[in-house]
Amino acid sequence: MEHSQQEPKTNKAFRNLLSTFVLIAIGAVGFLAWNFFLKPNVPSTLANPYVNIPTGSTLDDVVRILRDSTQIQDESSFRTMAERAGYKGRAGRFKIEPGMSSYQLVRHLRSGSQSPVRVVLVNERLPEHIAAKVARFLEPDSLALISLLNDTTYLDSIGYTPQTLLSLFIPNTYEFFWNTSPRKFMERMVKEHDSFWSKDNRQAKADSLGLSREQAYTVASIVERETNENVEKARIAGVYLNRLAIGMPLQADPTLVFASRDWESRDLAKYKTLDSPYNTYLYPGLPPGPISMASIPSLDAVLNREKHDYLFFCAVGDGSGLHSFAVTYEAHLVNVRRYKENLMKRGLGL
Repeated sequence: MEHSQQEPKTNKAFRNLLSTFVLIAIGAVGFLAWNFFLKPNVPSTLANPYVNIPTGSTLDDVVRILRDSTQIQDESSFRTMAERAGYKGRAGRFKIEPGMSSYQLVRHLRSGSQSPVRVVLVNERLPEHIAAKVARFLEPDSLALISLLNDTTYLDSIGYTPQTLLSLFIPNTYEFFWNTSPRKFMERMVKEHDSFWSKDNRQAKADSLGLSREQAYTVASIVERETNENVEKARIAGVYLNRLAIGMPLQADPTLVFASRDWESRDLAKYKTLDSPYNTYLYPGLPPGPISMASIPSLDAVLNREKHDYLFFCAVGDGSGLHSFAVTYEAHLVNVRRYKENLMKRGLGL
């Protein structure tokens, strides 16, 4: 009969001790792994979920930005993870999710998966106004943008002059990456401009009117500043095109505003003798270029102008924002008188 041999007590104690150490080691490794990879490092609530990392930023810069904006809680953990992942900083605008770990945050920033910004261009009057607006949304400052917009060599390379440049910009809301350069911004504007003119037979319509894109845009910019009422823009466009057709001065008050740069003045009569190529009371034909950005409704109003015999128009003065139209100067004077009477009724007499 065989007898089983009992394991020596010392061996059993050793095995138990070894198992305990292994469990402790596994637990320690697990804790370190959790602390390193999974422990939340981004606060559970963020005042601003976006971080802008400027072009040329180093890891030190990124750590400082995240720290100063209270978007990380443990700098050491983030830095260690970044160094091991080979992350040295990548420019852009990134959305940070609350509760992200250092591993998740580094992986996100390293991926370059940016959150775009929306650049809203509406009715800016001058290139410098456009530069200031764009600089509110993108990394380049307004000086960098305006420097490019004032570079005549560059403008010539894309087919514009300082006078016609405004006609490049089609008012809209555009998505860009925050770190878009001035040249990349302009490349996008050229693309959007060409896309606009390739749709809805716009180029053919301009050709039929005997107008270049820039000239059509210039007329539209005047219409834009004459009325906010889309319903009558095509009729006003027709008035100006009728005047051009017979060689009659445009005599458009908005051109006086542009010539004088007196954006708020209501007393424009004093500028009618201002010697400026934009003064359409002094100089016949179109001004050298647009006097403002023109909205798409204004542009389409010109290209689809109403055919009529009107040569004059005057505000109704009743608060509607609409205008009265006339074929003859005599009829126009009647409308002017009615305009003044309406203002008197509203307590706004001249």
